Amino acid sequence: MPIFGSKFSPRKTPIRKSNVNVNSDKLLEDLVGEHNFVKVSLGDQELVFDNGEWIPSSGKNSSTHKVNQKLKKKNQELQEENNLLRIKYELILNMLSEITAGHQTKEKELDKCRKSTKRLAATFPS
Repeated sequence: MPIFGSKFSPRKTPIRKSNVNVNSDKLLEDLVGEHNFVKVSLGDQELVFDNGEWIPSSGKNSSTHKVNQKLKKKNQELQEENNLLRIKYELILNMLSEITAGHQTKEKELDKCRKSTKRLAATFPS
């Protein structure tokens, strides 16, 4: 038996009425626009939400944004080219090292052959 009377039982919340407002539909149409992109105007600047980014479509920053996008793309291309050139450089160095090592071993073998022919020539005078 409870000490303070009955058990705690919260009241059930009433069901909310859905207020579909025509103005909110109009606002949504204005935000989304004709291309299903979210557009927002802030003063003289208009922003479009595309691929997880807010992109300025008009105003002062739109041309700057476009230049930045071109520079980012060019930077990415140059980084990829730089990586390719590094790989080619390492490959050429490896090939040069291999050829040099082969040349040195052949030089050592040739020196041994020369020494052995000198010994033979010394033992068998002509």
